[in-house]
Amino acid sequence: MTRSVDLVVVGSGAGGLSAAVTAAAKGLSVTVLEKAEVLGGTTALSGGWIWAPRNPIVRRAGIIEPAEAPRNYLQEVLGNRFEPERVDAFLAAAPEMVEFFEAVPALEFEPGTAIPDTYGHLPGAGTGGRSVIAKPFDGRKLGAAIELLRLPARETTFLGMTIQAGPDLRAFMTMTRSPRAFLDATRRVMRHVRDLALHGRGMDLRNGNALVARLLRAALDLGVELRPGCAVRALQQEDGSITGVALGDGTLLHSRVGVVLATGGYPHDAELRAETVPRNAEHRTLAIPEARGDGIAMARGIGAQMRRDLARAAALCPVSVVPWPDGKFGTFPHIIERGKPGVIGVLANGKRFCNEGLGYHDYVDALLGALPEHQPARSWLVCDFRFLRRFGLGVVRPQPLPWRHWVRRGYLKTGRDLAELARACGIDAAGLEATVAEWNRGAARGEDPLFHRGTTPYMRLQGDPEQHPNPCVAAISRAPFFAVEVVPGSFGTFCGLATNGRAQVLGTAGAPIPGLWAAGTDMASVFGGHYPAGGINLGPAMTFGFIAGRDAAERGA
Repeated sequence: MTRSVDLVVVGSGAGGLSAAVTAAAKGLSVTVLEKAEVLGGTTALSGGWIWAPRNPIVRRAGIIEPAEAPRNYLQEVLGNRFEPERVDAFLAAAPEMVEFFEAVPALEFEPGTAIPDTYGHLPGAGTGGRSVIAKPFDGRKLGAAIELLRLPARETTFLGMTIQAGPDLRAFMTMTRSPRAFLDATRRVMRHVRDLALHGRGMDLRNGNALVARLLRAALDLGVELRPGCAVRALQQEDGSITGVALGDGTLLHSRVGVVLATGGYPHDAELRAETVPRNAEHRTLAIPEARGDGIAMARGIGAQMRRDLARAAALCPVSVVPWPDGKFGTFPHIIERGKPGVIGVLANGKRFCNEGLGYHDYVDALLGALPEHQPARSWLVCDFRFLRRFGLGVVRPQPLPWRHWVRRGYLKTGRDLAELARACGIDAAGLEATVAEWNRGAARGEDPLFHRGTTPYMRLQGDPEQHPNPCVAAISRAPFFAVEVVPGSFGTFCGLATNGRAQVLGTAGAPIPGLWAAGTDMASVFGGHYPAGGINLGPAMTFGFIAGRDAAERGA
């Protein structure tokens, strides 16, 4: 049996849905094939931020910068991995992508006016306004299709309720210190409990879940066919051009224009991970389990080129393993608390090894660089009682939520003094005591002489504005003391298919394969395995998905 459609998109994360909505809006008939029974990929679990410099939303908010500023910044960060063609294509199309989707009724965004780039000391770094996020979305607007939306991860939600960085998160973090914050947080929780009772899931969608929901609504409005639970076995090719896909059940789906691959990279492909990811056996990915390198494997099967020459093979993030009461284990990403005042990261010798307030990618990069191959790649985030109750630690929430059950499960280690905490963790006690004493001496002056926490806009944003003189530095002194073991993890892979500035997949000889595009983490990172800012996964995914959809529409005209 053979069916025909203009464009086939394989994968339903940000890259795939961006391509599908763009192509459909430009007149193509589009089918989205998704192996999982639900849609959204790893995007649905993400924070949802989209790095898109000079976009119209932040320009309307009054943040206007010259075109060369973000380009200069990327040149500084990427060094010899700066690729002018693809970087320039991204920087030109990112604001066009945002403008295009703003015209789609279901897509609405909020500006990240206060979010700076990671490396504020480098020329061209932005101090805010290079990112956007999807506005919260009422899941009821999806109708029956809400059943197709992947649920957010329980490790990063409260009873399944997503909390967005910014005012929403601040309300929950300060609810015991502010009557207004308490009221706002209580209202959100009560609405969520109501939705759980009526719908079996949260309906106030935020972060990546809101982005996927809005893209799904747009896709449905434009007549895009969504086929979850539909595996693709191979690409079909005639006279060098991609003409469709063979499905897992043996049927063929012909595509007049071609195929966009956006299957989520290879975070669960054991062979490719072993070849490219350092400390692979110890590495834990936050990506969905269905992301097994299908798109990359199919493309390589017809002669596509894979890029492995990146600074890092994956978008790194420190994670901890969460033991849940039902016997399952989850993975928690340590994004928020590392830069807060009163926590440090240490190795088994009790010594610090990095600036904890820099990016999550930098934390793992430093961890991997600090340890010889024979030593386990693990560290501990250490804090005191004041920090735990004010900010939380890992999956342990701040007050008024309880914390002792996490000690009983073995996730949270504690000690009446630092020596007892060190013994509970397997850390050198003398080393930890000396490190905390050194930290506290600097903290008394609001300084971090060793790694200079709090010296850039990015670091200060991660801190606590109520902490003076340095929002990122405070003493670790109030017993009991706590720690959580942190190991290398990632959001997804950076290595992937070689593409050009039009998102076309390249063959081994370097020429584009007609009718084949890649977006998201199926394509090699445009940033060369570096992490210049928050939102650099979804920013290129949305942008090159848009480029692929636009290019496909031009090919099919």
